[in-house]
Formats: sequence, structure tokens, C-alpha cells
Amino acid sequence: MKPQSKSAGFPGKAHHWMSLINQLMAIIMGLGAVSALGGPEDYLSRNDEWYAGGEANSIARNILSHQSRHGGWPKNSDTTATLFRGNPSDLHPTFDNGATTGELRFLGRIFKTTGMKEYETSFLKGLKYILDAQYASGGWPQYSPPGDGYHRHITFNDNSMTRLMWLLRDVAHSHEYSFLDRPIRLKADAAFNAGIECILKCQIKMNNQLTAWCAQHDKDTFQPATGRAYELPSISGSESVGLTQLLMSIDNPPDRVIVAIESAVSWMHQARISGYRIEKIQDNQSPKGWNVSLIPDPSAPALWARFYSLNDQKPLFSDRDGIPKHSLSDIGQERRNGYAWYGSWPTKLIQVDYPKWKSKIHPARENEQ
Repeated sequence: MKPQSKSAGFPGKAHHWMSLINQLMAIIMGLGAVSALGGPEDYLSRNDEWYAGGEANSIARNILSHQSRHGGWPKNSDTTATLFRGNPSDLHPTFDNGATTGELRFLGRIFKTTGMKEYETSFLKGLKYILDAQYASGGWPQYSPPGDGYHRHITFNDNSMTRLMWLLRDVAHSHEYSFLDRPIRLKADAAFNAGIECILKCQIKMNNQLTAWCAQHDKDTFQPATGRAYELPSISGSESVGLTQLLMSIDNPPDRVIVAIESAVSWMHQARISGYRIEKIQDNQSPKGWNVSLIPDPSAPALWARFYSLNDQKPLFSDRDGIPKHSLSDIGQERRNGYAWYGSWPTKLIQVDYPKWKSKIHPARENEQ
């Protein structure tokens, strides 16, 4: 594969000399001595001039040093801040907590700008890691190889799979990845489409009505599955939002996608919780000095539970023993105060995203008819 020198902005000898200058600047600056902003995503809005400079090159080399032998990157580590100097076998790649996708976006951007081969090589290795990890059913585990634990399930949790799919669609269609050969872009497009089919098959049906999604699903049966012990098979008030937004982004969606979106939004309306707010109440007996509580408040904005029961669609809670409870006050202080059991996740989707999508989709379909 060859970088497109025109899009990189450094044709011919100028390209060669700029690459050498970048490397020299990185050495002068000190490869690990950069100001960390938290991760690769924090740099993605920078312009091409910045990506052609020494700071970007230094950050990119830090990112390269954190890439695992499988091709992905670890989570909960700022891969932009310093060089990794440990044992490479200690690098455990994952798609969880935003890992791998941010690093790939950064590397794709800097390769397109500078044309430096090592960035392309690293990008392709990471992209291959994502593509190879996809199940035949279209979903992705939390990491690959997934093992026998809950990580093997199709993982919507914390928007893991949706982030992969946003990246793959960009790889397939965005000019940012025009340096890739057509067969690779077609493969990314096919992976995205297979992921959409997987999402549609995973949508939970209750009483003959489509609702939304669990945080994780069985890779073969598409049924809701258990994550961690307190993440029971359920309908998610959080992860369902990202999945719906992804479906909304499809141009000229087929009827199946439209039905899936409208059903999910309808379920979110039904699942909203009114008249309560979440508050930290002082409790000197709690290790944290407070307890999260659900407080009556007629003026409070709508809330949604993180999980809803597959039996009665009521909010669902659990301690690490996996025993389902229907009230936040019924679980112990450790899990009650250490997990986001309630949130406003669907608010923007319902108030802004869905009306905008509906105004765009329905007139277009009427014109087609």
C-alpha cells in the first residue's frame, strides 16, 4: 500500500525531508516528553500542520510502543503520554473503555499527513485485529481472543461495539482513510454491514413488541447475556442509546432499520422515570460518607435505569452475588455507590436526535413513493 502523497501534502523530495525533520524533532523533544491530555481522542481535532510536527510524531511513537503483539491497545492507560518500557506480554488489548479505536484514528491521521511507513504498518495491524475479532454472527467480543468468560459475549457494554463500527464505516467511506487499498475498505464496509445485521437480530422482543438491547448478547443465539455478576440479562437504558444513534446514521435505511429505531425510541419513552432525582445523601456509616438515593421530586428531569427486568420491565439492580433486586436501596453500599444505576442517557436522543432523524427520513420516503 502506498500513501497518497498529494493528500499528505508533501510530494516527492519534500515529503522525504519532512519525514526526516519530524523524526529529528521527536528526538530533540524527547520521545516520552509530551503533555498528556488524556488519550488519542483529545488530539483528533488538531489540523494537518500539527500532525506534521514533532509533538504529534512524539505522541505517535508513544502510541506505537503500547501496541500489543495482537494489534490492539490496553485500556485505562494514556497511551499518548510516555513510551511503554515494560514487558510487551503485559500489554492486553481490548475494545473496552475506548481502547484501540482512538489509537487507530490517531495513527491513520498522522500517516495520511506524513506518509511515514511505520504508522501505516501499525494502523494496518490494529485494523486487522478488529476485523479478525468479529464473529461470524457479526458481533464483537470485549477483546480478542475472548476466552471463556463474559468477555466472549457480543459486547455493547459501554458502547464498545458501536465505537468499532463507527471507525469501520469511516475506514470504508471517509476521505481520511483514502490511503487504504480498495479491498481493505470493502472488507471494513462488509464488517460494518454484518454488525448492523447483528444489532437487528439482538434487539429484544417482549410481548411480540421490539424493545431495545441488553449490554451484552450471546454470540450465537443473540439472546441477552450476563456480564459481570451484577450486570444481569436485561434491557439497557444506556447502551441502547448508542445503538439507536448508530442505526439512525444509516443513509436510506431499509424498513427493518426504521422499525428497530422507532421501536427502541418508543420503549425509551415507556421506560422513563418521572418525579424522582438521584442524590448523594450524607451517611456517616457508609465508607464513602454518603449513599446514593432516589428522592421524590416532581420537578426533576426524566431518569432511566441502567437495567430493566426481562420479566416485568421494571428497574433491575444487583449486588455482586447476582441476585436481582427491584430497588436501589435493596443492594449493599459497595455496589449502590459504585455503579451508575440511573442516568439521563436517552434525553438527547428523544428530544433532539430522533425528531431530526424523523423529519429527514419520512419526507424522503414519501417522495420515493
